[in-house]
Amino acid sequence: MSSTERLRRIAAAQKLRYREEGDGPVLLVAASHVFEPAWLKFMLDRPGQVLTLNGEKVIAHLPSNTGNGFPEGLTEVRVEDNRVFYNAALRKREEPVIAKLEPGTVKAIERKTYFGAYKGVTDILTKYLWPEWALVLTRIAAKIGMSPNQVTAIGAALCLLATWLFWIGEYGWGMAAGLVFMVLDTVDGKLARCTITSSAWGNVFDHGIDLVHPPFWWWAWGVGLSHWGLAFTHLEFTLVMIAIVGGYVVQRAIEGAFIRRFNGMHIHVWEKIDSDFRLITARRNPNMVILLVGTLFGRPDLGLIAVAVWTVLSCLFHAVRLVQALRRRKRGVKIRSWLTV
Repeated sequence: MSSTERLRRIAAAQKLRYREEGDGPVLLVAASHVFEPAWLKFMLDRPGQVLTLNGEKVIAHLPSNTGNGFPEGLTEVRVEDNRVFYNAALRKREEPVIAKLEPGTVKAIERKTYFGAYKGVTDILTKYLWPEWALVLTRIAAKIGMSPNQVTAIGAALCLLATWLFWIGEYGWGMAAGLVFMVLDTVDGKLARCTITSSAWGNVFDHGIDLVHPPFWWWAWGVGLSHWGLAFTHLEFTLVMIAIVGGYVVQRAIEGAFIRRFNGMHIHVWEKIDSDFRLITARRNPNMVILLVGTLFGRPDLGLIAVAVWTVLSCLFHAVRLVQALRRRKRGVKIRSWLTV
């Protein structure tokens, strides 16, 4: 997209009115540069100042639109002195993209923008295994004009296919469909952030699927064991599902309780140990690794039992952390993210 179109989309997303003329305070922006929305938020709090990169003026907060470009006499704020931000939505410290747009810098800016859209605290597969795969798919989707919701819809179809394949014991094909779905689950969010096309419905659609489908996968996996001659007894199946599904619900409830009690902060960004544990906690992706290992050894039943045990242990870890945070706050200790320090 053109630089001007990108600025229009950023302004709309930030609920700022894009205009060429008019009275009142304005953010005057150089279309010669590409930058993340975080820089607009940064300058909203700095009237009478101008943000510069390598000595070039990029964003100025003016009392009114002079119509004559950047005026003199503004207090300079250098990008070089203010690079690190805490992004609560993406749970990370970051250096938001800001760069001069030239033919030779397009690919580098595109890559930085994409990786800037990644969450800093997430599971081990999303963080380390498929960023490059998802970058290729995100680039293709953007070039052919796909919307994030279209990507999510394709992923949802693959999610349902994986559930059915697990149900009939086709674990290999089910994991293949699930793998593509999990990668697309990364692509839709990155596409929305990079093309500034996020929407309330898209957020509900994407996160709703993420929240709801895992228990159905584990249940279907348990049913599919009968096709391998490894079916659990009724009691065994019930206990395993109570541990996995019940533990999943309780862990999500603990995370929600932490958010409510600590001003919207996620439990996984409290201290570094929480961020590190998020890499392997009993969520969908780490659980799929456990199931894959079990299947490779010809024992998908033991894989599911291992998921049940790991879910209970993960749930216990989160419960202990919630109690510790509540006790520290009771003693007067301020609970804040280690990423903001």
